[in-house]
Amino acid sequence: MRSIKIHRRQPAGNMDHHNNSCLHWAGQTNFAIAPSRSGTNFSKLLAVAYLLFTSALCLQTPTATAMRLVVQRVKSASVTVENTQISAIGPGILVLVGLHQDDTRSDLEYCAKKLLACKLWENDNCAPWRQHVKQKQYEILCVSQFTLYGTLSKKNQPDYKLAMKADLAQEMYSNFLELLRNGYEVNKIFDGKFGAMMDVGLVNDGPVTIMIESRDGVLESRSSSLSSGNIDG
Repeated sequence: MRSIKIHRRQPAGNMDHHNNSCLHWAGQTNFAIAPSRSGTNFSKLLAVAYLLFTSALCLQTPTATAMRLVVQRVKSASVTVENTQISAIGPGILVLVGLHQDDTRSDLEYCAKKLLACKLWENDNCAPWRQHVKQKQYEILCVSQFTLYGTLSKKNQPDYKLAMKADLAQEMYSNFLELLRNGYEVNKIFDGKFGAMMDVGLVNDGPVTIMIESRDGVLESRSSSLSSGNIDG
């Protein structure tokens, strides 16, 4: 039995969403892997063991590093800016949209697809969690929310350095709304006013509130690759 010791030290940080690597750890681990007559087979075994180890570490990372949605099933919701109501919906979904500084279009696509497919309602036979917003022909109200990536400093003051900068975030948010309109119906998608102070009102139906993160898509993709043995070597 051959024992392999792996050392890794990286600067403190979070999971690198786009490179599929975990940066928030420092330490060592030992793997015991039986030697193979084939150096290639041995390299593959080592690669699998290393990926499993780093994947486990990334799963434990408390701070997500990808697009984040807070999804609320509502009976009604509205947005008011400077005492003027600018958007309102009946039954449907109110979505708080947080963009991380590293998000790309793939994050937008993943979250838009998940949101439209999210089964929050019962079907005609009263079976719960069977129908999504499109099947119900309900509406969606999106509200940009950079504070979803707020962290507290040692002085307990909010810090929003993980959130995407405003100019790029506005463009990405607009692209996200467009993806929803293309995937559903233009007249079913509403939003607030980007960058404005908004009064957001809602009647949460249930209450039902869930979170969608594009980080989940990265982990699903990695798990699928590992289970299929898709390792280069």
